[in-house]
Amino acid sequence: LLSCSQVAGIKGVFLSNKVVENQVKTYITYNKGRDWRLLQAPATDLQGNKVYCEQPYCSLHLHLHVSENPYTSGNIVSKDSAPGIIIASGVVGPELTNANVSIFITSDAGNTWREVFQEEYSVFFLNQGGSLVAIRHTPLPIRHIWLSFDEGRNWDKYSFTSSPLYVDGVLGEPGEDTLIMTIFGHFSHRSEWQLVKIDFRSIFQQRCTSDDYLTWQLHNEGEVCIMGMKRIFQKLKANVRCVKARDQYISQMSDSCLCTEADFECDYGFERQIDGTCAPAFWFVHSATSRDCIAGDSFLNTTGYHRALSNNCTEGNLLKYSPRRQKCPSQAPKGLQLFTNEGTLVATLGKNVTFLVFLEEGLGSMTSITVDFGDGTAISYVNISSIDDGVKHIYSKVGIYQVSATANNALGFERIVLYLHVSCQLEQVQLSAPSVVIKNKAVNLTTVLQPSDVGTVTYYWWFDNKTEPVVTLSGAMPFTFSKEGTHTVTVQASVGNTVHQDQKRVSVYDYFRSHVLAFSSNLDELNPGVSEWREDIARVVKNCMVQVTGISEDQLLVTVLPGLPTTAEIFIVPEKRPSDRAMDEKWPSPLYLIQFTLKPGVQVNVYATRLSPAPLVDSSDSGHSGTAVIMLVSVVLMGLAAFVIYKFKRYKILGSPKCHSTSCSTKTQGGESEIRNARC
Repeated sequence: LLSCSQVAGIKGVFLSNKVVENQVKTYITYNKGRDWRLLQAPATDLQGNKVYCEQPYCSLHLHLHVSENPYTSGNIVSKDSAPGIIIASGVVGPELTNANVSIFITSDAGNTWREVFQEEYSVFFLNQGGSLVAIRHTPLPIRHIWLSFDEGRNWDKYSFTSSPLYVDGVLGEPGEDTLIMTIFGHFSHRSEWQLVKIDFRSIFQQRCTSDDYLTWQLHNEGEVCIMGMKRIFQKLKANVRCVKARDQYISQMSDSCLCTEADFECDYGFERQIDGTCAPAFWFVHSATSRDCIAGDSFLNTTGYHRALSNNCTEGNLLKYSPRRQKCPSQAPKGLQLFTNEGTLVATLGKNVTFLVFLEEGLGSMTSITVDFGDGTAISYVNISSIDDGVKHIYSKVGIYQVSATANNALGFERIVLYLHVSCQLEQVQLSAPSVVIKNKAVNLTTVLQPSDVGTVTYYWWFDNKTEPVVTLSGAMPFTFSKEGTHTVTVQASVGNTVHQDQKRVSVYDYFRSHVLAFSSNLDELNPGVSEWREDIARVVKNCMVQVTGISEDQLLVTVLPGLPTTAEIFIVPEKRPSDRAMDEKWPSPLYLIQFTLKPGVQVNVYATRLSPAPLVDSSDSGHSGTAVIMLVSVVLMGLAAFVIYKFKRYKILGSPKCHSTSCSTKTQGGESEIRNARC
């Protein structure tokens, strides 16, 4: 439909323009859109010549645009106080066009039409529809208006101004009883607006009486029952010039009609067939109307029809087409559905989970529903209506649970299963990776979760700047670095709708030497178990070693390992030199003892216990010799450089550790003792 217009004053009558085979045609309905038909063209034109127009190849087509300007008439007008009168612009032919437009009028609600003007005019109702006023719709100035007292059959010409006026619009005085109209416009394009007030009261001699009226019955091509009612209206007789009373346009008599098939529309899921009957659409499942029906009860089953809204027919075929009450059928369970209230398959440990159960067919007092939560708990219900609000359950352990619902009666059963992931809130993920690894040798990357048992976890691993992650269900992953340099490893742990991330930097070399360091037990008492604290301890040990031994900062890496007792690992990597000098690398000897003051009164000893599992690796052993460049060091950190770790809070050391001249003792491999002075 391109456009649609309701006929004022008559319920259920509409005009509509519709595209049919690329042609715009006008249709009319008298039963609120159930049935549509083309408009019958006038029998003669304005000059009285016979019009040859045969449907469906030719008919009357109307412009159905209501005016958006309140001061002009639209292409189509009708009025509640003048039922049956419709005035519109249009054409006679195979389709609607904008050429050769004329003005047409009907006095019987669209059954028959007459041509009243062969040019476009604006037509207005006067005297509550008892009279019509027409003004030519033209850009040229005009002096005349036309007045009709017989519903447009004859028109009288009147002059309303001595000078031609460019008409811009028409104003009607407020109130239904008024007989005054105001035309506004301008005499020239340079002049100001002019208002011409027309008082029609001198034309009408008296008030209308019952003798001035005749009756008119609404019909549709002879059918007098419209929307289930017979309606008879009062109309003024032709050429009677009296003032209508306010209540004399109301229908004189209304009477209900017996219901016929024409009073019914196709019900939901049914479509009108060529023969006029209503049949189920291809997508409609008729048995679905009883899906909520409980065996032993009854329900209203549609016949495929329903009475049109606002239709007032009574008796007749009302029972034939109305829904019929039927007993609910006994059926085997079918269409069982099970899902959570939130529509997800993830639940939180210790919180209520609501399961919703639906059954399309087979409901009844003999149908039982059993819900098995998968954790050893199951509940059975005799009547599914008792669980309309869902079934609630709380899980006490994380895991993946197979939840099932089973519907069972004497005619059969049906079962459905879903898998529910129960997890607890993940708080943190920690990535554990060696600080230094050997090129082309696999290393294990592991994660630690807090809390440790959170349910099903999905891990996403990124290496360097790669955009696509490696996805695993395990928190450990072997990986081989094929290039020297510093690499970034990022891992994300996803549980439910929670995702946490950790990141580590790994240095890769062809070979290196490392030692495992142990600390005196008094450090364990002050170890808060946080990564920031371990980073600070590692930084202090590294900075002092660089200052005391003179080894390049790029060659020393220190990592304090998590857990108790407190341990660390020191890595001595090759110095960055040209490749032709790599085989002449001189390696420092193992570190045996470091002493430092953590805070006043707390002195910590650091021991080199053994070689780590990642020793020096090289294809030629003869190219390396040990040189004792790491001597016994006693480093004392005083003042602001002290750690206050016992508060379990990280404090950054301001600046580098400052070492003073002191006597330091060490035990060499030969057992000899020596005293040396060290200055930082």
